[in-house]
This record gives sequence, structure tokens and C-alpha cells, in this order.
Amino acid sequence: MGVLSPTRTMRLWGPRSLGVALGVFMTIGFALQLWGGPFQRRLPGLQLRHFWASSPGPAVPSCPPRQRLVFLKTHKSGSSSVLSLLHRYGDRHGLRFALPARYQFGYPRLFQASRVKGYRPQSGGTQPPFHILCHHMRFNLKEVLQVMPSDSFFFSIVRDPAALARSAFSYYKSTSSAFRKAPSLAAFLANPRAFYRPGARGDHYARNLLWFDFGLPFPPEMRTKRGNPRVSRDPNPPQLPSGAGPPAHTLDPNALFHPVPTVADGHSQMSSPASLDLGSSSFIQWNLAWLDSVFDLVLVAEYFDESLVLLADALCWGLDDVVGFMHNAQAGGGQGRSTTDDGGLTTEDRQLTARARAWNNLDWALYVHFNRSLWARIKQYGKSRLDSAVAELRARREALAKHCLLGGEALDPKYITDRRFRPFQFGSGKVLGYVLRSGLSLQDQEECERLATPELQYKDKLDAKQFPPTVSLPLKTSRRPSP
Repeated sequence: MGVLSPTRTMRLWGPRSLGVALGVFMTIGFALQLWGGPFQRRLPGLQLRHFWASSPGPAVPSCPPRQRLVFLKTHKSGSSSVLSLLHRYGDRHGLRFALPARYQFGYPRLFQASRVKGYRPQSGGTQPPFHILCHHMRFNLKEVLQVMPSDSFFFSIVRDPAALARSAFSYYKSTSSAFRKAPSLAAFLANPRAFYRPGARGDHYARNLLWFDFGLPFPPEMRTKRGNPRVSRDPNPPQLPSGAGPPAHTLDPNALFHPVPTVADGHSQMSSPASLDLGSSSFIQWNLAWLDSVFDLVLVAEYFDESLVLLADALCWGLDDVVGFMHNAQAGGGQGRSTTDDGGLTTEDRQLTARARAWNNLDWALYVHFNRSLWARIKQYGKSRLDSAVAELRARREALAKHCLLGGEALDPKYITDRRFRPFQFGSGKVLGYVLRSGLSLQDQEECERLATPELQYKDKLDAKQFPPTVSLPLKTSRRPSP
């Protein structure tokens, strides 16, 4: 299971990345191996198909649904909402999750297979297979493939670094030494090097957090000499896949680019790495090509619903499988709001956005690249077809919210008295959650609970299901880590 299958090998070096990779081999100087209870009746006013009820809507795909999934849960990118739908799907279909002992896989250290609860590499093939790996980790392909089959569907999600920086500053201000020393995000971005020290505790949250979560190596100028093992000392030194050929020469560490600080209106004018002033940015190009070869799909938070439709299509799932509520959203956070259109921003906001993107230049390259690839995929899917599916998705979500939720929307945590539905509170902002309406039928109650349960409580539920205790013990109230 730890060896790349022919399918994965072909995907790693297929037509979509081979041309780019071969060009990069000519210029880069070192090589990298980066790493249920179903509803028994139709909900009032809602026509849902698949596990809830039949619907006259579009037919469920005839292809078999994909159920071996690896989701890289990136921070502050809407990933908790994706995790929620994976929890529900796997729970409903009796799939087996690769779970951490607590709530994360040793983050911020690179993922290690040994951290998966119940993983026994010496079981001689008697160990039941895992279907879904989806909790917080720093991506490490070699170790992931020890746990998951190489033909699993790999996907993740990215967010505009400017929006991510706003959310991360609020959420991780007490965790990151750089954020903690700064009086405001504007003050931090005006002179980030006055606060930021590579390798300082928690400072991976303060710069290029997406790049870090994807497990990518940092250029020499961004590493610390004294060494933070979480960032610069990688236990799996970069290697090219066998047969790829030796590197040509040493990469100039000063050849990194600084991305354009602003973008034009909408996705259609979004710059790609090729159109930016890259110079000799083979380092970044190689990393992006490598990600393309590993990940089947990368969602974009600013186009969340469009991404979900493409995900359902890629997995051969029905739309009902990706209908859900937003989770781990902060009050006033504006999660999901597009920041790629700068037209409505004040001059101060535009300046902050430009500085955030420039400071997080590796994340900006990631975002530009995957935003571009998402819209290429949308074009292939069909824009009018996508618009119709997105409208249906939103109508179903709204109907579910009205049917399941008190007030039909997310609420301030002070109103959530049931601990099963109260989200973990962390950072300076309030994390919103849900209260279920009274009077639901037993069948509706079960599905509405799935939709409203926060990620940490759902993980506990799955853990108890996969690893039932031998004796009845009181529920632990230990302090949970930040998601």
C-alpha cells in the first residue's frame, strides 16, 4: 500500500504535468519529492434525492461513487465545512476513517502514518482498509500512501491569502508569536519583519500557511538557521520520482518572484504564475506542477458552491451528498466572500490586501494557480450547467436550514446550550454554530444532527463508532486543541 501503483504513477507524470515538469527539470537545480438512518419521507417544501427521497431533478451519476478519499484540510479556508460533508457521507455509508488519536495528526509536524489510530502495518493484510483520511495534517505523500491506496481521490481547498490572513490573525493571535506582538493586522503587514521570526513558535500561521499545510519545502531564504524542526528539518529529504532524471544545476535561491499585489476584476482576469514576473522561478513552478500531479481537485473557498458541484461530479456523488452548512465560521468573518474582486474595497483595504498577498507570496502563487485551474474545469463542465447546479445546491441548503435550524441560520454560541452542537471557541472572534428546531421527526432529527454537529464532536462520534469502549466511561471534558 506504500508503493505507488501504475495508476498513481501515470497520474503523477501524465500529460497534464509532464510537459511542465520536463521543462522544469532543465532549469531547477535540485530535485523535490514533496512530498443512515435515511429520511423516510420528503422534507416539507424540499425535493431531495439519493438518501433522502426521489426527486425529478438531474439523474444521479451512473458511475460508481468514489469512496477512497484523501482530503488535505488546510487552515482557515472553509475546510471545516468540507470536513462536515465527509463526516456525514462516511458515517451514513459505514466507511472507515483514518482518525488521529486526538484531533490532528501531530500538526504542525509532517504527517506520519504511525499517528493514525488503529494503523497496524504488520497486520499481514488482515487490517480493514481505511476509506477516508481528512483531518488536519501537514501533507506528506510518502506517509499518506502507507495508509491510503494510491488510487485514492486526493483533494484540498485554498483561499485568497488576503482573506486567510484576516481570519488567521483573529483566530491565531494568541498562538502565533508574530501575531501576538502586533497590535493589528494592518500594523503587522506594514512591517511584518518587525514581528515575524522564522521558526518562532506558532509563526507558521503568520506566513504562507497554505504552502506549509501542503507540506512544500521553503526556499533557503525563508528557513531559519537555528532550525524549527516543524518547518525546515524535513525527515523525508526532497527526491524526484525514480526515472525522472538528475537535476541540471543548482537553483538560485534569489530567483523567487514577488506576486502582483492586486488582480483585476473577477476570475477571468486572474494572473497565473506564468504571467507574473517569475524570472527564474523554477522552484515555484516545480512545486505547482508537483501538486497538479498529486491532487485530483483543489477547491477554492471564494467559489465554494461552484467547487462543491465540481467535487460531486468528480466523485460521482449526487448533489445531496455535498449539501451542508458552513462550519467553524467566525462572526463577521465573511467566509466565502470573494476578495479577488477589489472593486468594493476602501483604499486602506486595498493596501492591506496587496500587502497580505505580497507577504504570503508562495500562498498567492498557489491560489492564483488553483483559481485558474478551477475555472478551466468549470469551462469544461459547462458554465450554464454549473450555474443551474449551484442554484439547486443553494436552494436545497436554504430549505434544509429552514427545516432543521432554529432561526434558519448560524447563531452566536451563547444561544447554543446543547454541548453536542456548541463549536469549540478559539481566538478573538466568536465561532458560530447551530440550534435544531424542536418537533422534528426521529428521521429528520438524525439527519439534521449530522448537518449541525461541529467537527470535533463529530470526530468523537466516529471514534466511538470505530473504537467502541470495552467499558462504559464518563465522557471526557478535556481541553480540545484548535481546529
